[in-house]
Amino acid sequence: MRSNPAILSRRPGEGADCRCWRAEGGPPAGVMRWECRPLFGELGREGFRFEWHAFGLEEDLEWRRELPEGCVEICLNLAGRAMIRTGRSEVRFLPGTAGCYCAGADGPLRARRWAEPNHGFLTLTLTPAFLREHLASHREALHPMLEEVLAAGRLARSRVWGPQPLDSAGERLVETLRTPPVAPAALPLWYPCKAHELMARFLFRQAGPELFCSRQQRAARERVDRVKQLLEANLAEPPSLQEIARQVGCSAFHLSRTFSRQTGLTIPQYLRQKRMEAAARMLAAGTHNVTEAAMAVGYNSLSHFSVAFHETFGCCPGLYPWGCRKPAG
Repeated sequence: MRSNPAILSRRPGEGADCRCWRAEGGPPAGVMRWECRPLFGELGREGFRFEWHAFGLEEDLEWRRELPEGCVEICLNLAGRAMIRTGRSEVRFLPGTAGCYCAGADGPLRARRWAEPNHGFLTLTLTPAFLREHLASHREALHPMLEEVLAAGRLARSRVWGPQPLDSAGERLVETLRTPPVAPAALPLWYPCKAHELMARFLFRQAGPELFCSRQQRAARERVDRVKQLLEANLAEPPSLQEIARQVGCSAFHLSRTFSRQTGLTIPQYLRQKRMEAAARMLAAGTHNVTEAAMAVGYNSLSHFSVAFHETFGCCPGLYPWGCRKPAG
């Protein structure tokens, strides 16, 4: 896939404190559904800024992040693959991960987003003054790359660290930040609390030695367990994939891939399996006839139910359980 070399910047007429990524004159070619939305805050006033970015790409996109020197940015990447480069290193962000980077005197951070239909990520930008005000008394517990920022308010070289997996709570937090559950008048009180929450989650040293892969696997298991709970509680009228993804707190595409990798089944295959198991229990107990069992697990078509049941148990539902027993040995 060839790369689109467009360099994104703010549009003419926007405030100097707005750093939403945009191409000069509009989104670059190959970008779909471009959205860059400031959520709250100005660096010169509050000392922090939340932004939401969402788009699709038909081509790889090269861009740069022109943060004020010494600013730290936390990126919560829900969907799409990205890479951020400094002069000496590069860090890749997969869907469902978060990481941090800091702007140095060696120029803007360089980044790439790969050609994928769905990219979505939230950023929290923090000024050196804001960091010193709220974190100076916690220096020994902070990530070591913050020491130079707190000491001098500037960096000779840009830095990137992370990423780490976002658990379901972190992904739900992104959705909450996009749609705050408080009155508009309360936002100046609510958003600073969320900025502190993200600093506590991502700017401090990890409390334990848990490795990245272990955290990633744990987060994946949590998501899969939640999907199973939602499906098994609503076999007759299961929520849509989009609704499940919203409740779990990640993109539908990433959730489907995670579920298949963890279980060996797609979400529709797992749902059918659980429906058949529930129907089989009803038939074996004699509490439902075939039609009633089919309706109870969400099948309006008796023929479709019979085909699915036969594929699962090797006999038609009217013969279950006697006709489905396999010979011993």
